[in-house]
Amino acid sequence: MNEQDFLAGYDPSAYPATAITVDVVALTIREGALHLLLIRRGQPPYQGHWALPGGFVQPDEDLATGARRELAEETGLGGDRLRRVHLEQLASYGAPDRDPRMRIVSVAHLAFAPDLPDPVADSDADEAGWLPVTALPSRQLAFDHARIVDDGLERARSKLEYTPLATRFLGPEFTIAELRGVYETVWGHPLHAGNFHRKVLSVPGFVESTGGSTERGGARGGPRARLYRSGDARLLHPALLRPAREETVR
Repeated sequence: MNEQDFLAGYDPSAYPATAITVDVVALTIREGALHLLLIRRGQPPYQGHWALPGGFVQPDEDLATGARRELAEETGLGGDRLRRVHLEQLASYGAPDRDPRMRIVSVAHLAFAPDLPDPVADSDADEAGWLPVTALPSRQLAFDHARIVDDGLERARSKLEYTPLATRFLGPEFTIAELRGVYETVWGHPLHAGNFHRKVLSVPGFVESTGGSTERGGARGGPRARLYRSGDARLLHPALLRPAREETVR
């Protein structure tokens, strides 16, 4: 039997039905706090529960395209702004009983960017909003989304240690203090300003000076801060370890 004959006689219904969805752990920083995008489900299953934005992958989509479409539908982002959002595949979740409708495997994605807009609930959601990560313990999430969120947060925190992705939470130009604010917000720990400044500038390719400075000094006066932009490094060496991990290494 050749390939064409095999495919002509192939019967997909002879195998158990399985659907593929994408769910997006979208993070941004608002008013100095790490926020997660959630929607309140407007229909069963889990009607009224908060959940990650997501949905079924369409026949003409790959996984990343489906994830970007879901993110665009909830945030209204498009064009260049959507392309500037960092998006990466997080993990696959396929427990047989994770969805009461049928066997559904979710391929979760992690996304983050600065200044993401207020979300707009689509047709199958009653509400959409940015929720501070610190408020998550008070919310009961649908499906296995609590586990997905935990995995996404840990991925984001760990990637800040060894990649320059913290700069993706900021605009094109930023100060070292603003970069430190990203680390403190995502890690949930205060950092020593002088030590952080020294470590960042000691990592080749992490940031590069723009040659400019802020229009005015800090809140307490003093000199204007230098402005930086993301460098060309893809990995940080040496890595910037979280305080708890730094203690175990010593």
